Amino acid sequence: METLAQIGQNLRQARQKAYPNDTLDDFALRIGVGRATLQRMEKGDLSVSLGKYYRAATLLGLESPFRALLKPQQSLFDD
Repeated sequence: METLAQIGQNLRQARQKAYPNDTLDDFALRIGVGRATLQRMEKGDLSVSLGKYYRAATLLGLESPFRALLKPQQSLFDD
C-alpha cells in the first residue's frame, strides 16, 4: 500500500504545481469528481476507480507514464 500512498502524494504535488490557485473543490470540478473523492485519491485510496486517476493524469499532462503502468518489459528474446 506504500505505492498507492506515493501515487496520491504525487497527484497532490502535481495538482498544486499545475493549478496553484485551485482549491480542492476547484480541481475536483476540473476532473469531474467530488471533493471527498479527490481527497481519497490524494491519499492513494484503492476504492477510487482507475478511470478517475487517469482523468486527473490527463489534465495534468501525465497520461504517458500512466499508460506505461503494468506494461511488461520486452527482453532481447521476445519476438
